[in-house]
Amino acid sequence: MSTAPRDRAWRYLAAIVIVSLVPFAPALAAATKGDPLEKLNRATYAFNDALDRMLARPVARAYVKVVPAPVRKAVSNFTANLTYPEVIINDTLQGKFKDAGSDFARLLINTTVGFGGFGDPATRWGFQSHDEDFGQTLGHWGVPPGPYFMIPILGPSDFRDAPGKLVDSYASPYTYIKSTRTKDGLYLLTPFNNRVELLAADTTLRNAYDPYAFVRNAYVARRNYLVHDGNVAEDNFEDPIGETAPAGAAPEAAHGAGGPAASTAAEATTQATPAADPLAPPTTAAEAPAAPGAPKP
Repeated sequence: MSTAPRDRAWRYLAAIVIVSLVPFAPALAAATKGDPLEKLNRATYAFNDALDRMLARPVARAYVKVVPAPVRKAVSNFTANLTYPEVIINDTLQGKFKDAGSDFARLLINTTVGFGGFGDPATRWGFQSHDEDFGQTLGHWGVPPGPYFMIPILGPSDFRDAPGKLVDSYASPYTYIKSTRTKDGLYLLTPFNNRVELLAADTTLRNAYDPYAFVRNAYVARRNYLVHDGNVAEDNFEDPIGETAPAGAAPEAAHGAGGPAASTAAEATTQATPAADPLAPPTTAAEAPAAPGAPKP
């Protein structure tokens, strides 16, 4: 059965939600750093966290125990390869034509020589990958992020990135797949693979004084880093929202990652310098930080 009516319904619903927020955008944009939606965001975070503890994290742990690492790596390569059409488009929209060429080469090579994207020969051949989306494109051209916004199930976002997700969906191969089972499976595979890759961040998040603030601050700093392609001078670096925990305060236990997608902001384990990627993981266990409570965006 065709999925076109259902897809149009979801897109119309998303468009209605976005349009309904437009009248509030100017006032909320001015209050970005104060997290004006914190009460709502914390309630959504609690919902996402419960869902993660009940479903996403147990399934991800079972997957890691049962599936060999080479197979998990192949799945990760496959999901990454599916994102390249939207990455290439946003490379181009930002005027990064060299990056667009590299990402197009990666898509072509990995889809063919890499057996549908399960392999990654493009990396071995020196083609660098990039991470771009429409939210970053808007930021590149000066659109402010607006208030932080926790989306049910999907996780952390803001008033610039949330509409960007809808725009990016038109560049996703998922949109043009006619088989309902195939499309639904692919829609679930990407966030599930992200959750699997972030299992190592669970301990850091559990030890955070305020897990909600940890995820929020990490997301804000991470997006700022990505929008500026890592060129964030110390005097221009956006401070995380909120205050740090008082000295000597006992950590507040967090039982999950705030939802499968909310974990995206919490994969960091150290406070990065402005010149370093806030979410770049340590290359070895010995390099891992000793203080898990320090947010790394």
